Amino acid sequence: MNTSLPTLYLSHGSPMIAIEDSPAARFLDRLGPVIERTFGRPRAALVVSPHSSTRQPMVLAGARHPAIHDFGGFPAELYAQRYDATGAPALALQASRLLARAGIEAPAVEAEGLDHGIWTVMKRAWPGAEVPVVPLTLVPGASPQQQWAIGAALAPLADEGVLVIGSGAMTHNLRRFFGLRGAVDPAAADVVAFQDWVRDRAAARDWPALFDYRRQAPEAAQQHPTDEHWLPFYVAAGAGGDTAGVRIHDSVDAGVLAMDGYAFGPQAERLRRALQVR
Repeated sequence: MNTSLPTLYLSHGSPMIAIEDSPAARFLDRLGPVIERTFGRPRAALVVSPHSSTRQPMVLAGARHPAIHDFGGFPAELYAQRYDATGAPALALQASRLLARAGIEAPAVEAEGLDHGIWTVMKRAWPGAEVPVVPLTLVPGASPQQQWAIGAALAPLADEGVLVIGSGAMTHNLRRFFGLRGAVDPAAADVVAFQDWVRDRAAARDWPALFDYRRQAPEAAQQHPTDEHWLPFYVAAGAGGDTAGVRIHDSVDAGVLAMDGYAFGPQAERLRRALQVR
């Protein structure tokens, strides 16, 4: 393919998204086919997830990446799920070099496997593991600005047919989720307020406010008691360049877990329009 791709922030929420029906799951089911119809099949996907965290970013250069069941207390059906993606060692080395040029040490390491933040979204979008995957670890202690810089260093990949994805969750308060399980409708007002704030700030390219989300977003600490599921948003945004963020999906699970998806970069609006066509 010779068409540049948008970069994406996708909410994976619970690992049950791999097997359960939900608006977010149906969105991911459509996402892969729509990307292929609109842009062609990606050369590979480079994905950063909060479930693979390290003190410095690392790029996994394994030749194959099977699904890792890095969770407990779920139904047997979920543990029976398999996903065996091809790796892209040359791409992993290229990503490591791009980061090094930006002054970010991120070695390519001979490691294999996909955490559930990666394989669940990839399995919904490309159930046959048609797209090779390169995992990038998250540094949970890095600031939003530092996450943005990591993404910005990787921006050239989008012009080479690589789909850069930040996998996380638009809101991620699990204590609240388990306490309110079954409360599906309506979505909590503070969750909707956070969704709307991000949508408006991203559309306005108000990156200073988004970097300062802990102080400026409505009830940010309630939506994200810890940052790790939100930080991949900034990697995806940085990889898209200084462009408006385009919301391509919004839904809320159990009233409190927002599952929004965003696209960034010059091709973001094209993807949004394509997703609207049934």
